[in-house]
Amino acid sequence: MFKKHACYLSLCLLVAPLVATAEDLLVVSPAPVQLALSQLPTVCPGLAGQIDAAAQARLQAFYQQQGDVALWLEGDRRAALQAQLLMLADDGLDPSHYSLPPADATGNVLCSDIGTSQHYLQALQDLHFGRLQQSRFEPLWHSQPPALDPDTQVLALAEAGMQNIPQAFDQARPNAPLYRSLRSAYAALRQQPLPHWDAVASGPLLRPGMDDSRVPQLARRMVNGGYLSGTSSGTQYRGELVNAVKTFQLSHSLQADGVIGPGTVTELNISPVIRREQLRINLERFRWLSRDLEPEGVLVNVAAAQLSFYQGGVPVWQTRLQVGRADRQTPLLKSHITRLTLNPTWTIPPTIMREDKLPAIRLNPDYLRQQNLQVLDSQGNPLAPEQVDWSHPGNILLRQGAGPRNPLGRIVLRFPNPYSVYLHDTPSQPLFSKGPRAFSSGCVRVEQPLQLRDLLVSPAEKIRTEELLATDTTHEFRLATPVPVLLGYWTVQVDGQGGLLYAPDIYGRDPVLMKAMESAL
Repeated sequence: MFKKHACYLSLCLLVAPLVATAEDLLVVSPAPVQLALSQLPTVCPGLAGQIDAAAQARLQAFYQQQGDVALWLEGDRRAALQAQLLMLADDGLDPSHYSLPPADATGNVLCSDIGTSQHYLQALQDLHFGRLQQSRFEPLWHSQPPALDPDTQVLALAEAGMQNIPQAFDQARPNAPLYRSLRSAYAALRQQPLPHWDAVASGPLLRPGMDDSRVPQLARRMVNGGYLSGTSSGTQYRGELVNAVKTFQLSHSLQADGVIGPGTVTELNISPVIRREQLRINLERFRWLSRDLEPEGVLVNVAAAQLSFYQGGVPVWQTRLQVGRADRQTPLLKSHITRLTLNPTWTIPPTIMREDKLPAIRLNPDYLRQQNLQVLDSQGNPLAPEQVDWSHPGNILLRQGAGPRNPLGRIVLRFPNPYSVYLHDTPSQPLFSKGPRAFSSGCVRVEQPLQLRDLLVSPAEKIRTEELLATDTTHEFRLATPVPVLLGYWTVQVDGQGGLLYAPDIYGRDPVLMKAMESAL
């Protein structure tokens, strides 16, 4: 009895270790748990540098939720937690970051318990929301802020998990097929030895039928990558080797023409180590993305220039896109498609006017007529081109009328966002056969916009929009039901056949994320 009272007194005075034995801890007043958390530098100095103010507040809420008692004295619960932490390796997270303190590392069971709870909560947060803060690396704008804050969700997961630790981790793990399938692929890949890999030398374009000293290198690369089953001798680029290269190009979102150019060489020369890391960082991206995915709506992968329409949580339709160039990147965002512009005019954005149109007008006085461009003042009133000093045009607007040469085509799909971007038709149809397809100034060109329109509207709305399109004049059409749209960025996923489908890192974001993930581990 004296020992128990002495232990409690030492906690209150913060002058001695908290609890010497698990037996003492089981009967001690709840107050020492909160007291220890509020005085971590003094009571648990080994934890003070690991737990910031936000984590400390979350731990206090967690222990209060659990009745302010030690939680990890039971060996089975602790063992279950340890097993789940080891499995985080398959999620691309490093289990060593969540190493549990020994139960009696310092003779202080309560500090060990707090440290274990901290790793438990942190693991659930990292698994559910991502190890890194998306806003620091690839910010995604939301038209409506998320409803629940992360701490509330983590505490809910943690509370349920105290009855079933594996279930807590499974619920924290994103349930999206994009995540689950890539996790399975990464788990299998990291267990395999890295294949032999030879770089392919750069050089002039290599077309089917040509003779080139790099052909043996290319053949070995295709064999080692599993794209070619047999061997290829000689320096003639033909036959099965060409077919293998086309398959490689398809699986890397390149134009599958068999031509070995700079883009194909770049993808060929990404090493197996980097490819494996690519899966790991895209698991992180899918952790970010999963909380924004909707069972119904439009999902755009900017890197792959691909749009998928989802119904019931599965993709039911896809089309190719053209996205922003590296110097005019398509932003990441979540919004709702609310209206269609039919037979649109195009008011040229300031950046395009400054960097593209004004130089062209200065070089060619007939450019305005050739492009069907109208000059307007800042109030939208027409101006005669000869009234404008094109060296210093001031605050004018350029607008292109509706018609077959309009860059927006026949239809624009609009959604609220601060970037003035939208999905739209385009007369530049031949570019859809290319790969990668980063050609626009930030907006997203859609290969089959009318088919997409059909998925967004009711049968009656489709009939009405067809009638309006037939007028050849501009009309705004508001959707009866707004449709979610999400623009994300990822460079690898599992395709419908279970293979890995890569996308070129058109904005150079993968190395930054790889370095950040490595630093955070």
